[in-house]
Amino acid sequence: MTVETDAEIIERLRERFEVLEDMTRAVKRGKVRALIVSGAPGVGKSHGVEKVLGHHDVFAAIAQDQSLKKYEIVKGAIGALGLYSKLYQYRSEKNVVVLDDCDNIFSDEQSLNILKTCLDTGKKRTVSWNYESYKLKEENVPNRFDFNGGVIFITNVDFDHVRSKKIRSHLEALESRCHFLNLTCHNTREKLLRIKQIVNDGMLNDHTISDKIKTEVVDFICDNHTSLRELSLRTVTKCADLASAMPDKWKAVSRMTLMR
Repeated sequence: MTVETDAEIIERLRERFEVLEDMTRAVKRGKVRALIVSGAPGVGKSHGVEKVLGHHDVFAAIAQDQSLKKYEIVKGAIGALGLYSKLYQYRSEKNVVVLDDCDNIFSDEQSLNILKTCLDTGKKRTVSWNYESYKLKEENVPNRFDFNGGVIFITNVDFDHVRSKKIRSHLEALESRCHFLNLTCHNTREKLLRIKQIVNDGMLNDHTISDKIKTEVVDFICDNHTSLRELSLRTVTKCADLASAMPDKWKAVSRMTLMR
């Protein structure tokens, strides 16, 4: 079995994160219907998607009309009724709903049935809500509509290692309707190399710290990764913030605030 070198892993991760941005553009253009993005928490999954879609905020800001914004990023849990309403709001062609860390939908039958209909491979995707709902009436949302937009799932779930048979069957139903991109950044070695890669690519350029301190921040993360409360890009940013705010004692403060 061939063991990847650090350089090979960094190149693999770089390529996959570039594909993430390419696929996000394809969903936004309506060329790709749906995308599932899987990877460890804190490695930049959301950033890649938000970076691409954020360019479209400019038009809404210039016109001072948020109705021109053709995507929304939903973070955290969402119920079936809320999902139905959100999909209706962004039902038009080239609209996108991003479900970021909304992993509860993978085990919710109603939500999955709505998504399976919206992401079906047929030309016409008509989704229905066959329950009485005052919320839908108040928001003037019909009980039936055609969905022509796109959906992006961002999840920490490693689809290939889910043990629950029930959830596994739900995930397979979604996978059959979506493109699936595994960023392959799940173990400690890959996370540390991803941190090195993205810092070298300019992640900390907006911090008022020298290149020497940037290197020290990365070294600090690598040397102490087993004791950190979280090994992620967020932790890198926190360390850099401390290095900028208190250059003489940022390491000591980092140990107090970021380590177990």
